[in-house]
Amino acid sequence: MHIRKVIIMGAAGRDFHNFNVFFRDNPRYRVVAFTAAQIPYIENRVYPPELAGSLYPQGIPIYPEHMLEELIEQHRIDDVFFSYSDVSHEHVMHIASRVLAAGASFTLLGSRDTQLEANKPVIAVVATRTGAGKSTITRLVADVVREENLKPVIVRHPMPYNNFYAVQHFKSMDDLARYELTLEEEEEYIVHIENGYEVLAGVDYARVLEEAEKHGDIILWDGGNNDMPFYRADHTIVVTDATRAGHELLYHPGEANLRAADTIVINKINLVDDSIVKGIIERCNAVNPDASIFPVRSEAYVDEPERVKGKRVVIVEDAPSITHGEMREAAGSYIAKALNCSIVDPRAYAVGSIRDVYSRYPWIGNVIPAMGYSKEQMLELEHTLNAVDCDAIILATPADIARRLRINKPVARVRFAALDASKPGLREYLKDVVTKMMH
Repeated sequence: MHIRKVIIMGAAGRDFHNFNVFFRDNPRYRVVAFTAAQIPYIENRVYPPELAGSLYPQGIPIYPEHMLEELIEQHRIDDVFFSYSDVSHEHVMHIASRVLAAGASFTLLGSRDTQLEANKPVIAVVATRTGAGKSTITRLVADVVREENLKPVIVRHPMPYNNFYAVQHFKSMDDLARYELTLEEEEEYIVHIENGYEVLAGVDYARVLEEAEKHGDIILWDGGNNDMPFYRADHTIVVTDATRAGHELLYHPGEANLRAADTIVINKINLVDDSIVKGIIERCNAVNPDASIFPVRSEAYVDEPERVKGKRVVIVEDAPSITHGEMREAAGSYIAKALNCSIVDPRAYAVGSIRDVYSRYPWIGNVIPAMGYSKEQMLELEHTLNAVDCDAIILATPADIARRLRINKPVARVRFAALDASKPGLREYLKDVVTKMMH
């Protein structure tokens, strides 16, 4: 039997899951390497032997994506499996062209090969783009489940940017420190924990699932980027972003999510004209006429508005939303304008990798991305924020940087809530979904 040599292209999430589920104990393939993109500092590591299994006693090396052709030639690679998310269809095919030109085959794994079956009901919340508001909708679903006297447990898409934990179980704020999280990891867990929900994550999602089934009546999958769920869902909600209308069918695997969804949420409709919402509904109906569609308002507010109202502020936005999510600005900018703030351009104060991000993502506006993928980068973010000549900081990423960094200015955190914009609304509809699911 010819053993096919494989490279898995990823970004420290879907790639490791695909390996664990499809490749780890598969004698037909030998994974030679992972390549890494999108996320800083995740290359030049090794996927550890204790997670890689008996076929990989040395673990599996992780290389930067620009080495793809070199690796294909050096190792006579047979197959390259593309395993990351929130990239344009055009980008995916450019990658495919590089692979094919180098002589290897190019493959995308589907849900039958990668999704795990749960013994508890699963509601999956995914999206068409990163930054669409998945976690806000997940909290709405969790609230509905709790109102039905059931216990939800939230399973978050993996983000092993600092350490490789097979399973992480977050029950309280103390657990955030215990796992030595990056800012990007923390921002996905902290608000769920603040609202009283347990969150599970890690790298081995079969083991994560076993733990989740012990602690909840219903499992809520809170997806990352616009990736597909790792668990086979009893009900799938896809969140579209009204501020990025037209992206619904242009990004991978967001279009796949849209086509497979039971429910489509059009989020942030309060930030756009009605005609834009109408266009999104038409596009969604064209590819998934059986899905229920709900417009939702994404309301943002500041916890301590007196700190920033009418003042000169610098805005810190969620990093993925404005980097590979391609947003010029996000909720922090809307809040600043509503509170009559003067927005200070932070570019002249940026240092190190914070300065470099503006060159890499030239569409970013007068905001600072909350880049904190390493201790060094967090110090660069701290230095940048402290150097900006302004009165206060509007923090529009969920991560509480004032708790993690030594900041010399007042910080006001932005909070988010999903509110129904139709009758009957999403909340009422979800009550029926949960009731039918449990019976």
